Amino acid sequence: MDARSIGGLETAIDLPDWKVCFDVGRSPRELLRRETILFTHAHMDHLGGIAYHCATRALMGMGPPTYVVPPSAVAPLQQLFAAWRLLDRSELAHHLLPLAPGERYEHRKDVHLEAFEVPHTVPAQGYVLWKRTTRLDERFRDLPQPELVRLAREGTQLDRTDETPEVAFCGDTRIQGLDGHPAVRRARLLILECTFLDERANAEEAGKRGHVHLDQIVERADWFENEAILLTHFSARYSRDQIERLLDERLPASLRARTTALLSD
Repeated sequence: MDARSIGGLETAIDLPDWKVCFDVGRSPRELLRRETILFTHAHMDHLGGIAYHCATRALMGMGPPTYVVPPSAVAPLQQLFAAWRLLDRSELAHHLLPLAPGERYEHRKDVHLEAFEVPHTVPAQGYVLWKRTTRLDERFRDLPQPELVRLAREGTQLDRTDETPEVAFCGDTRIQGLDGHPAVRRARLLILECTFLDERANAEEAGKRGHVHLDQIVERADWFENEAILLTHFSARYSRDQIERLLDERLPASLRARTTALLSD
């Protein structure tokens, strides 16, 4: 994973194994290789690098990228790219794909992504990455190969397909963005913002700004079934040492053991 996220400055979460990236706030060079970007909302620190990403990929001879965006962002982005084409005198070729909450995007044969709505100060959504696995149904596992061949020729469905939530990314959200989305709770990896950590901005203030406070995560400690949690989007007011100390002090041990802080240099 190549990830960076500082509240109000920049968010980009790249998952090389899955060949997707969540948001591009500044488009660092190493993200130019990523062809598929899933944008959560239109704030500058999450979407500001979109035109640079598109133009630089073209300069380097790469194919047009695919940008998955909330439907409300489509028309403004079309206007944005139209303006940049006039300024840059380039085609800025790309595919703009609207994906509404509840809709799926078939990323590859064994992976699809599903959008879910989250409450923020502008229209916003998160994404769940699902992996599809096909295997021999357990009812037939003990049968000899000739019998399996016979059943297949007769038209018996021998395989079963399972879908498991592997990664959930909430983007910028109030804590209520976790509600009503069971897959977010069950995803092996949950990437969750935690902008505020102490009394300098309490939970109520965090909610007014469309963000999560550490107090709210502590209150819901028993809610998380995830194998691993990556906390992101910390306010720039907190140092690395302060973030680690506050997480150590505040999170219950069982949750702290599964939680990693995405720290900036």
